[in-house]
Amino acid sequence: MRYFLQLSYLGQHFNGWQVQPDAPSVQATLEQALGTLLRHPTPVTGCGRTDAGVHARYYVAHFDGPPLPPSFLLGLNSLLPPDIAVYAVAPMAPDAHARFDAFERSYAYHITTRKDPFDQHTCWHYRSGRPLDLAKLQAAADLLPHYTAFAPFCKTHSDVDSYDCGLTRAQWEALPGHHHLVFHITANRFLRGMVRLIVGACVQVSKGQLPLEALEHALDTQTPLPKSLSVPPQGLALTGVRYPYELVWK
Repeated sequence: MRYFLQLSYLGQHFNGWQVQPDAPSVQATLEQALGTLLRHPTPVTGCGRTDAGVHARYYVAHFDGPPLPPSFLLGLNSLLPPDIAVYAVAPMAPDAHARFDAFERSYAYHITTRKDPFDQHTCWHYRSGRPLDLAKLQAAADLLPHYTAFAPFCKTHSDVDSYDCGLTRAQWEALPGHHHLVFHITANRFLRGMVRLIVGACVQVSKGQLPLEALEHALDTQTPLPKSLSVPPQGLALTGVRYPYELVWK
């Protein structure tokens, strides 16, 4: 039977979601725990790939297995490290697919301008003496929904067939206290490194290092930015995944 899992993970100790030959990954860790619990090898398919150090506050994966005991979630979590938690399971149709059926994904990038030991693994501590201007950050983000292709925000040597993404949200938010900024972005798909490069471009516009016209020209011509900035991974987290059917979590 096919099952979907709802989970979250802190990515600082993993080299991303996908199995790596010589480095720890979330996928491999989850597969090992499932294999131990179900007593046979259990491949897992995730809703997408996250890079090394990137987190997931809401992640969906699927696997095939026998009928699950009532203590399944308790047993699985007892075998997983503290930085991976599985919250719920949903029985699905045999052809349901955690990755290919997902039609929308959302990410959030967190920036703090104040040193905070409790945020050090989930925020980028922005140390520059020049404060970030929320209006300028949003002016850069406001350009994005006018485009369907995002080649300037794809890591080199990614070998993708298309730079097209259906972007529906690009919004900056200042949390109470004025020292914590969050960038929210939603699309049907994302290019490799796309969100961190977009945040970097917004920061460069805010700091006056990248004219808004230069960002617009790069998007118009689908050419690289004069000087791109990929912000650190720890501020980024997958926050939502949507499917064309209802998920009944148990």
